[in-house]
Amino acid sequence: MPKIGMEPVRRKALVNAALRVIGDQGTLSVTMSDIARNAGVSAALAHHYFGSKEQLLIETIRSLLKQLRDDTVTALQAAKTARERISAIVRVSFQADQFAPETIAAWLAFYSEAQRSEATRRFLVIYARRLRSNLLANLKALCGADDAVRVAEGTAAMIDGLYIRRALGSSPVTAEASIALTDNYITLNLDALARQGYAA
Repeated sequence: MPKIGMEPVRRKALVNAALRVIGDQGTLSVTMSDIARNAGVSAALAHHYFGSKEQLLIETIRSLLKQLRDDTVTALQAAKTARERISAIVRVSFQADQFAPETIAAWLAFYSEAQRSEATRRFLVIYARRLRSNLLANLKALCGADDAVRVAEGTAAMIDGLYIRRALGSSPVTAEASIALTDNYITLNLDALARQGYAA
């Protein structure tokens, strides 16, 4: 019998192990035994807590998205202006734990799985909508609604594209370079719109 009070600790350890194993192998075709071994527990215990590998994988992507959401909320609360909040969203997108090679490999594996799994696809749609909504809410304070949509879509596409470049080892590969490139794209667009008559 598992010790009382250990379930949250071991569930978290299994989620972290799943992220590491998926990241190392670059695929979701890992076994519950692989994940359990990495977490230092038995496969039977992993099944006890999650029931199946699929449930553990869903919990892993849910954990990634929850961390991203919590970090974004904290960053937005610390920012004072709409422009600062936009930059905060960009920084959180490329923060160290999200932009680590194994985490990026896991994200790409989840995107691949979304072509077959409706549950995985739903989680990724939530992520995309949340990113777009956060960007739009602040861009609308700096430019017209149509332009805000265009810049938000472009920014989200840059973030996704830079993740793919990171996975492939293409330049820029650092979080700092990716933040600078994305923030520069936003600034260039907002400056151009300001010259056309919007006050940023």
